[in-house]
Amino acid sequence: MPPVVTPEVRERAAKIKLVLMDVDGVLTDGKYFHVPNPAGGLFEVKLFDSQDGIALQWLYRTGIKTGLISGRDAQATAERARSSHMTYCYMGNTEKLPIFQEILTDSGLTPDEIAYLGDDLTDAILMKRVGLSVAVGNATPEVKGCAHYVTKAVGGSGALREATEVILDAQGKWEGILRHYEVIA
Repeated sequence: MPPVVTPEVRERAAKIKLVLMDVDGVLTDGKYFHVPNPAGGLFEVKLFDSQDGIALQWLYRTGIKTGLISGRDAQATAERARSSHMTYCYMGNTEKLPIFQEILTDSGLTPDEIAYLGDDLTDAILMKRVGLSVAVGNATPEVKGCAHYVTKAVGGSGALREATEVILDAQGKWEGILRHYEVIA
């Protein structure tokens, strides 16, 4: 069952056409590992949550675009974006406002049609500008204060899945997901 949300959050979620998110601390628990690669350098390994992964697939299948804006540049992140059909993949950017402006121009969407999931101070600037701002359960107190909705799930453990259920439910699409998997007739 999708989380019960306030009428204001539900109204905001009903308008969403694009879900943007941070990576480290949102799609992951914020930890990453450097392991040796065959060329003698280091490769960055990240752990992504499978429930967040299926949520990305549902967003794609229901016509809601997705994208990420990450401060770190990592092959693992690029692959997550590719395999999840993300429309936008910006890495190596801690200054996120210019990227958001670029996405607004490219997408033709208005800020109220965009959701953003964040966990740290670099995310707050976008959270104040979008239609639905979501802080993950272990976000900093300042970021939680900027959010319209705070997930019970922490980053890297289904926070995107929780936010996706809120959005799909508000748009009348959640029942279709349940029917697809024959959870309901």
